[in-house]
Amino acid sequence: MTPTGQDPTSLFYDSMPFVRTLGIHAGPMAPAEVRARLEWSEDRCTSAGVLHGGALMALADSTGGMCAFLNLPEDATGTTTVESKTNFFRAIRSGHVEAVSRPVHKGRSVVVVETELRDAEGKLAAKVTQSQLVLRA
Repeated sequence: MTPTGQDPTSLFYDSMPFVRTLGIHAGPMAPAEVRARLEWSEDRCTSAGVLHGGALMALADSTGGMCAFLNLPEDATGTTTVESKTNFFRAIRSGHVEAVSRPVHKGRSVVVVETELRDAEGKLAAKVTQSQLVLRA
């Protein structure tokens, strides 16, 4: 469940419809940590059966955005990614990839989140650091 009591995947799909298109499934969500998972699928791959880097980045951006949203100041209305840096360490050729996002900085104007992407064996596949702008009405 989420801090609001809503099913995590429903919250993901309601707030970011694109994650439904990608087939991302949310795991536990809390201000300290957001988890989600993307299954390997041939239709998400580049050549040689490697999960597309854009799919991995979209997974990280989605969990990072949700993590930032759960850490917004009280007067904020939302968040948007203004910068993202990805380092890829290994290819995902089967199984799934799990994203774990954690806040690094929770400011009044920017929330910085780090996301680790791990393969089905738990090996680090990528690390993403992103800055999320705090939006106000």
